Amino acid sequence: MAARPDYDSLIAGHTVVIDMINAGEWGLPVLGRLLEVLQVSTDAIGTAFVEYGPQGGRTVAATGAVAWARGRPVPPSEAHPTVLMAGERVRLVPVGSLPADLAAEFTGRGLGPMLVTRVEIGGLLVGSLHTVYPAGPELRATDHERILAYFAACIAHLYGDQNGLPAQGDGRLLAALTEGLAVVDSSGLVQLWNPAATTITGRTAAEVLQQPLPFAPPAPGEVADQQLPNGNWITVTTNRLPGPDGRRIVSFRDITEQYLRAHDRDLFLAMTSHELRTPVTVIKGYADTLTRHWDSLDETERRRAAEVIGQRAGELARLVDRLLASTDAAEPATGAVAGSYDLAAALRTAVDELPADLRERIALELPPGLPPVLGDPGTPATVLTELVTNAAKYSAWDTPVRIRAAADERTVTFTVADRGVGIRPEHVERAFDRFWQGESGDRRRFPGTGLGLYLVRRIVERQNGWICLRPRPGGGTVAEVRLPSG
Repeated sequence: MAARPDYDSLIAGHTVVIDMINAGEWGLPVLGRLLEVLQVSTDAIGTAFVEYGPQGGRTVAATGAVAWARGRPVPPSEAHPTVLMAGERVRLVPVGSLPADLAAEFTGRGLGPMLVTRVEIGGLLVGSLHTVYPAGPELRATDHERILAYFAACIAHLYGDQNGLPAQGDGRLLAALTEGLAVVDSSGLVQLWNPAATTITGRTAAEVLQQPLPFAPPAPGEVADQQLPNGNWITVTTNRLPGPDGRRIVSFRDITEQYLRAHDRDLFLAMTSHELRTPVTVIKGYADTLTRHWDSLDETERRRAAEVIGQRAGELARLVDRLLASTDAAEPATGAVAGSYDLAAALRTAVDELPADLRERIALELPPGLPPVLGDPGTPATVLTELVTNAAKYSAWDTPVRIRAAADERTVTFTVADRGVGIRPEHVERAFDRFWQGESGDRRRFPGTGLGLYLVRRIVERQNGWICLRPRPGGGTVAEVRLPSG
């Protein structure tokens, strides 16, 4: 590590970031550029930003020697939020204090200690910012800590604007919300308004004190659900306070997620019925044609009808597989693994089992000597089929879909790359949201339920791996899957 930060690089790089924002860029592209500037100016070998949400953390941006961690989930067992919220804002984290799996990953890659700081808005955690240094002498970094704290404040400002962030797109910035609490007098005017009430409603104490509640409370002793003007839903309880003055205490909590799940179920049924109807209609039509006109059809026409029925039946089977897999969506992605297996052989088998029209477009490049992978040997077939189908759907029929594999000290990787419409940088995390579509309404050019990538991420993470997307230089998209080597 340099004795002092590179302030010239910091100023020049930050100027580029400001120019990006002024030009209308936002979200992950700006966040990624900030990390690049941070890496250079602090003489780090890599930087990473972990975003925390209701279900835990995820590395949504990373550079340099830790770029491999992009997309990596941060399970609650690593306890970063709990640790970060106590004590100094910026701290040195030695490799030995990391969870065992992550420490082994760092050691195997020659990575040393980290400087870590929390990124927070109003005292509530949204993420953690990390600069990583090589293994070696003791780290002394007072000036670098100040730079890290400054960049954390910049990232918090990005989250406060909510332009493209949070990257995971679940609409929740904060890892934990406490219950809102208000006290109203006999006239219905607010006398007390706690910080959580501000967080949930977006209304500050200064705005609501001595004013009526910004929502209609139920009668004392009753519970009611209310939708706020900002679109969020809350469940509200009202009770009388002891005494003759008629004061009431109103408590409320955010239940937006439950309403979103109910909306998801309705959307799931609507989209499923739509997606099932198309292949079923085609299969029925060709089957009826064969049944009623068999004698009048020549051999070529019969064979073509049978091929179409087979193709549509394959589409139907893949859709049913997605639907069945989505039934356990509420289950946590635990790391249940079955043993070690040959990834190269599994990928070759998966390609051989693809429909003929997809198989003809595959360019498979597997280096010799790939180490075995730890996990379920059935995983690659499911994941590869989904990724290849997705790549083919979003690219021209005469362009190849390239599959490559590689390995490093801790993981075995395979990528699926296309030359299709590509993916916008701010969408590389949202693409894994359930039912998310890059296009909607009348603009949609591509069919689908928006379940494929959501399920792929869950399947991969159950194998203690992770997956990420990125734009492909020259056009198209790259999907990268990392699995633990066996």
